[in-house]
Amino acid sequence: MAILVLAEHDNSALKLDTAKIVTAARAIGDEVHVLVAGHQCDAVVKAAQALQGVSQVLVADASVYQAHLAENFAKLLVDLAPSYGHILASASSLGKDTLPRVAALLDVAQISEVIAVVSADTFVRPIYAGNALETLQSLDAIKVMTVRASAFDAASEGNNAAVTTLDKEFEAKTQFVSQSLTVSERPELGNAGIIVSGGRGMGSGENFGMLEQLADKLGAAVGASRAAVDAGFVSNDLQVGQTGKIVAPNLYIAVGISGAIQHLAGMKDAKVIVAINKDPEAPIFQVADYGLVADLFEAVPELISSLG
Repeated sequence: MAILVLAEHDNSALKLDTAKIVTAARAIGDEVHVLVAGHQCDAVVKAAQALQGVSQVLVADASVYQAHLAENFAKLLVDLAPSYGHILASASSLGKDTLPRVAALLDVAQISEVIAVVSADTFVRPIYAGNALETLQSLDAIKVMTVRASAFDAASEGNNAAVTTLDKEFEAKTQFVSQSLTVSERPELGNAGIIVSGGRGMGSGENFGMLEQLADKLGAAVGASRAAVDAGFVSNDLQVGQTGKIVAPNLYIAVGISGAIQHLAGMKDAKVIVAINKDPEAPIFQVADYGLVADLFEAVPELISSLG
């Protein structure tokens, strides 16, 4: 049976995670469909059509889907479910909010945080904060899965998939009231190629200004450890780790981060890891490709200066 991928977007642009989930779907089977649910999202539909390996794009364009409420998406997915053997979404806020509802309504077990596909019914996922990998086999008729996007490469473009318009509107009792978004010129943390993260060692929120300067020089996103977030240095949308965002950039620079296991679970798949910490025994050095034992308040300004 075909595989259905829930597209993640903001009604104007398709998020990179969707292209990575398509790659995971193609490892399961050849017939991959992408569901674009939103409002006035023609640009998103075209971007989904272009993804290699996608044979059909299903479009549910209605005002009821504009705010991407999980309750409405879940009802739509359940209605489409009988035609599919797998339903996939990114292990993002949207996927984690939507797919458990879908699994419950279908009375199947959800498979979370898949990082590898062994076969159409067997998958690999991390457990114990990433310290162990579990290979599981699902006997459910419909596999409902969130996929860790950082574990897969993005599908290339150049396709022209067919489009099917759905005349389906499901509105739950939940209503969208408002949202407050952080506006930044820096890359989005989950999709950034370079991330500069700070930990408790930064000492204060004001000192994160150094990391912002460094990030601007590198065209990077700014992240933080849970300790820095809990201390109130930065907002929790910058948190990287088991209870934050899971990232896999080309370069991850950890500044003043000791390397607690919860943090490592969120960034250890980075291609290159650089650690700056004055404690030579800090656990972060065990996973770092390059380590600098130094006072960050001397090392970071010097690094910024050397970048011109």
